[in-house]
Amino acid sequence: MKHKLECLLQHAITTLKSQGILEQELAVQINLERTRDPQHGDFATNLSMLLAKPAKLNPKQLAEKIVAALPQDSLVAKTEIAGPGFINFFINTDTQFQIVEQILTSGQKFGLNTSCKGKRVQVEFVSANPTGPLHVGHGRGAAYGSAVADLLEAIGYDVEREYYVNDAGRQMDILATSVWLRYLNECGVDLPFPSNGYRGDYVRNIAIELHNTVGNSLQKTAESVLSEIPADEPQGGDKEKHIDALIDRTKTLLGPQNYSHVFQAGLNEILIDIKDDLAEFGVSYQEWFSERQLMDDGSVQKALDRLQTAGFLYQHEGAIWFASSRLGDEKDRVVVRDNGQTTYFASDIAYHMNKLDRGFDHIINIWGADHHGYIPRVKAAMQALGADESKLKVLLVQFAVLYRGDEKVQMSTRSGEFVTLRQLRNEVGKDACRFFYMMRKSEQHMDFDLKLASSKSNENPVYYVQYAYARICSVLRQIDEKNLQRDLQLGLDNLNLLTTEQETVLLTTLSKYPEVLDRAAKQYEPHQLIHYLRELANQFHSYYNAHQFLVDDAKLCNARINLICAVKQVLGNAFQLLKLNTPETM
Repeated sequence: MKHKLECLLQHAITTLKSQGILEQELAVQINLERTRDPQHGDFATNLSMLLAKPAKLNPKQLAEKIVAALPQDSLVAKTEIAGPGFINFFINTDTQFQIVEQILTSGQKFGLNTSCKGKRVQVEFVSANPTGPLHVGHGRGAAYGSAVADLLEAIGYDVEREYYVNDAGRQMDILATSVWLRYLNECGVDLPFPSNGYRGDYVRNIAIELHNTVGNSLQKTAESVLSEIPADEPQGGDKEKHIDALIDRTKTLLGPQNYSHVFQAGLNEILIDIKDDLAEFGVSYQEWFSERQLMDDGSVQKALDRLQTAGFLYQHEGAIWFASSRLGDEKDRVVVRDNGQTTYFASDIAYHMNKLDRGFDHIINIWGADHHGYIPRVKAAMQALGADESKLKVLLVQFAVLYRGDEKVQMSTRSGEFVTLRQLRNEVGKDACRFFYMMRKSEQHMDFDLKLASSKSNENPVYYVQYAYARICSVLRQIDEKNLQRDLQLGLDNLNLLTTEQETVLLTTLSKYPEVLDRAAKQYEPHQLIHYLRELANQFHSYYNAHQFLVDDAKLCNARINLICAVKQVLGNAFQLLKLNTPETM
């Protein structure tokens, strides 16, 4: 319906250009919105106000010319010019029933469009360090990222979903060292565990599996491990110096080959766990991109060479700096330390160079809100590499905060005191997790109410929405149980009998679905679709409570059955898009 009106307006603009009222080269963006007050029609546009200046007319005069140039169409009952030049459209009430047939005919394709067909977009999300299981904080980014990717696909984009595996750097060395120290415990070696090591039970489990595989072949004495190691924090020392010394000692005692074996044992087990967790959560990826790959294939050095050639690198106090402040960053950034080691940011520059070289039209990074300050330096790097930094869109996600009663649950991967995504999913279910994570804008703070999410009541929004779907399935089962005959065509021929307030409201809301889906995709806001589902479910429940569907009048009965089947189809389409189940009984 909205698309049809936009086509009518576009035709009018083309006519005005041919008449010389508007210049041929004038780019016109049509803005058409549903009205809040039915007295002002069903849709309204401010097009005349936007084009008044280039047309050298006042908005009302231009509005009159636009209305006069509109083609005749049965969709439009009348138009009105209001206020400073708004054009209000009143939809022919007879056409409102067409949405039911359109939905039932289109089925699972209803709401989809191809407006962005031919464009490639990469969506990178979650990308949590593989140093431990995913926790409830990561869950929101997983739900949000997968929904954004699926919404973009629904409007025609060729979408590639990617997980950036941070399998290089200090945190991974801390993990490998933690695994080896727990392994030594399994060998019977008694030594204290570093306060800055990874303490979770998963580390001990990896160590046990390692011991089962290699026996005591990697065993060293406590004295050889701890000799001349700086004191840890509990003993009045520096925990950072302590763990870094232990990392160096671990590498020395094991040697490159054995250290790599321990390192890989930890990485592999955690990655398998992460992949399983995400798959069970309804999240899949086309690409798992390794940071170490950038090191091994020379991409990091290649990126630095390109920056050097472009004149954006300089040396200072033994380190190599990227002059990002020249491109909008608050200060310059180190890319190679004075010890010759490249920084994490250097890897990130290489990673984004790799994304650009793969030829995506758009690159979307979904990061935690604490990475906000990181955006300018990455955009600066893209500019320095000669790319259009507007290709990159960074979407921020606030971590969800989990409460048990009034007590906030601490989530620290290092200490091991956290609730995993798997535990949360087992407690409240995948659907509740995903639905709750997507109920608000991604950048808004969120408290996750465990009690509400696991309740089977109308206060639980996901239960309430899915219950609408199940209720419709129940009505359809009654048709078979009562040996009634459903006549699809008879129902379509008599949709004009749907005149109650609840029916009119449902018809209007059903017609909004393609608009909501398109807007949610282009604005990267899955919560818009969640709000739509809650509205549609609420309207259906009101209809269900107010009227009988399986009435004696065959014409009215089949018209109502067609209407609720259209509701079921739209609910099902949105559920499928958001990776929610479609329960037929509840």
